[in-house]
Amino acid sequence: MALQSRLTVYAAIAGVLALMGGIVYYASLDNVSLDQVEVELTDVTLRESGENESKLTLTFLVKNSSEKIYVVPVIEYQLYGDDVLLGSGKYSTEDVALPGRAQIFGGAEVPLKNTFILNKSEVGSEIYQSIINNEVTNFVAEGMIITQSTWSVAENEFRAEK
Repeated sequence: MALQSRLTVYAAIAGVLALMGGIVYYASLDNVSLDQVEVELTDVTLRESGENESKLTLTFLVKNSSEKIYVVPVIEYQLYGDDVLLGSGKYSTEDVALPGRAQIFGGAEVPLKNTFILNKSEVGSEIYQSIINNEVTNFVAEGMIITQSTWSVAENEFRAEK
């Protein structure tokens, strides 16, 4: 009787491990789709400016060229203006539950807006004034975008120019 009980316990443990392995395998099937994300920087506009701080509105166009539906919880980036580092920023919806985030359906493009705070002390007064006067014509954002489906999360690097 003791041998039969042990075999039952071992079979149950083996079954649970097989189930866990199946879940991990099934979750990994989304990874290829999540890596197909494309990011474009479509717009950089001056929203408001002050003596020492300005706010720029950045619009990222996120393209889903796969067939899976996913969300974008985080875009971390460094913003350059005419090849000068202006600072770093972060678009984040991590505090919003997965069903409440903007879903990006297969083949769709979704604009995601973010506010970038430009500090005069970090870039210098000459560059700060050229941003305020709209004299900077070339903006580059490079960083990492995180895409998430129900089962998987993927991190992808990007570089986008406007």
